[in-house]
Amino acid sequence: MAEILTVRLDSNPGPTVCFSGDSSFRVGDRCLIATERGVEVAVVLSGRPVEAAPADAKMPKVLRKATERDLYLYEKKKDKEEVAYRLCRKRIKARKLPMKLSSVEYIFDGSRVVFYFTANRRIDFRELVKDLARELRTRIEMRQIGARDEAKLIGGMGCCSIGESCSSRFLTQMRSVSVKTAKSLDLGMNPNRLSGMCGRLKCCLNFELDQAACCAACPGAEEDEEDLIPLEEDIL
Repeated sequence: MAEILTVRLDSNPGPTVCFSGDSSFRVGDRCLIATERGVEVAVVLSGRPVEAAPADAKMPKVLRKATERDLYLYEKKKDKEEVAYRLCRKRIKARKLPMKLSSVEYIFDGSRVVFYFTANRRIDFRELVKDLARELRTRIEMRQIGARDEAKLIGGMGCCSIGESCSSRFLTQMRSVSVKTAKSLDLGMNPNRLSGMCGRLKCCLNFELDQAACCAACPGAEEDEEDLIPLEEDIL
């Protein structure tokens, strides 16, 4: 019996739906999945049985359960990412490139290494790629990202102190936030209060805007003051 599994990838905080020809997976199991990026390790969140493979040919497919060796290589991957990070920073400094390295990601099967960086303009990093390919002996991919994506990769505690920042925990798409959004919510234009850890306007302003629009569309949202029951006396 085949299954449609919902899994979580390290590269994507949101759930990913994939197909498995094996129905022996349980919640919490680690598995190997073939994606467009290559072979990746995922954690099973849920599953439901199906009789046949889905018609969607682009749906990722589960290769097999992760073995102890797979999990060992997965942990060693973090050590390789740290080595690649230090190497890249050294070469950036040597070539005096105006860019900031944010993160490094080794694809599990070793087919490529992805370097994420930020910069104020386009960077000619062709010579840097040659240096990295010569040292790491694998395919090199450079990705220029914005400040919001950098905060998502690095993670950290949100300013609301609820836990990890929303961008790292569950946001899959980084919607832009404009000053018009803050003004429509009647918020004081205080940059220190409206800016997140990325230095841009907080993503949660979009949540507030969506909630305000939902409340305004509800019947009886605007209630007359005379319908409110006043307190007879102050509560001490």
